[in-house]
Amino acid sequence: MSLAFGGFALLIFSGMPIVLALGVAAMVTIIAFTDVPLTIIAQRVYGGVNSFPLMAIPFFVAAGLIMEAGGIARRFVELATALVGWITGSLFMVAITTGTGLAAISGSGSADTAAISSILVPEMKKRRYDVDMAVAIIAASGSMASIIPPSIVMVVIAITANQSIGAMFLGGIGPGILISASLLLGAWLYARNGGPAYRDAEPFSLGRLGKVFIDAVPALFVPVIIVGGIVGGVFTATEAACIAVFVTLGISCFVYRELNLKDLAPLVLRTVSLSAAVLIIVSTASIFSWIIASLGVTTALDHWLRDVAASPFAFLLIVNLLLLVVGMFMESISAILILLPVLMPIAVSYGIDPVQFGVLMALNLSIGLITPPYGICLYVAAMVAGRRIEQAASKVWLPLIPMIIVLLLTAFCPAVTLFLPNLVYR
Repeated sequence: MSLAFGGFALLIFSGMPIVLALGVAAMVTIIAFTDVPLTIIAQRVYGGVNSFPLMAIPFFVAAGLIMEAGGIARRFVELATALVGWITGSLFMVAITTGTGLAAISGSGSADTAAISSILVPEMKKRRYDVDMAVAIIAASGSMASIIPPSIVMVVIAITANQSIGAMFLGGIGPGILISASLLLGAWLYARNGGPAYRDAEPFSLGRLGKVFIDAVPALFVPVIIVGGIVGGVFTATEAACIAVFVTLGISCFVYRELNLKDLAPLVLRTVSLSAAVLIIVSTASIFSWIIASLGVTTALDHWLRDVAASPFAFLLIVNLLLLVVGMFMESISAILILLPVLMPIAVSYGIDPVQFGVLMALNLSIGLITPPYGICLYVAAMVAGRRIEQAASKVWLPLIPMIIVLLLTAFCPAVTLFLPNLVYR
């Protein structure tokens, strides 16, 4: 396993795409240390994606792209502006509130980040906001899609851990709300002392709020239908993803009328491209999962953790530190498929609820979406804003502090995660 993980890390730092790094490192390990024929690679690649629940990923990606192109994202921004645009640092507040709302539709952090930044960054520049701070806050707002249902990351965690997707979704609601609230507080504290640019807020108008709320009602029904249908047992997560596509498509084409047939072909191509990028990583990462299981890594890691972690508290502390570091260098889906099969049995042996541990993993990896060198949400927001990643990374500390506080609260206060799943499923 030292060869497998060391080779994988070396290939990543050499600039090789992650999917090739996974495959090459796994293949070399199989050749060097097992007698298994190389046909196992083809079998595991196919078996990694031969899963009906994984069909939810391309449909949720499609729903997010339709939302961005069809006017749904813009109406969330308008509603958020009417709701919190009167607060100091108004555009920060709008970005965070919009990110919370969009997360309940698309499940894709990069798609949400692109939608928020493309709408808000020009106005932030016009009002002379600190652009690098704006990029960091928008990236954190987009990263909430990994926590708030319907999250693609949560789908993969639930499938990998053999847990209820509905329970995992419910487990993410509490931490997601806490992250949103803590980001709002952190941004407000920064804006309050940030100078006159952040005091250019719009006066609150109940009439305007009512008007934009009515306009946004069709869009607000989407998360209710998706999450409510899954939790209520009306349909599975995969079926909910399909329904999300048709609902967002219907709203965009027939209610808002901002999408037409000629726009569908580019959306389909983008959906295929983004989904293929995720699923090919899932397929190659499944080879790593097989190696971990066949070489007895779980048992060895279990013994090591029990030697250094005498209590669940120490175990959670070590694992959270590990996942925070991993999230800085590795794509979320890959990290889940490689590490979760190893860590979940150990967590259960310590008496930690699988849903809580799954949500903790999602939280850690969502933080990785805003921390370089990986930090895909930070990259997307910086690219839209025309900033270098080094410039934007200098302001990541503001969203990072509240997100880590919520992570620790979730780790050591299980009720934050388990209250809703226990209420519905147990």
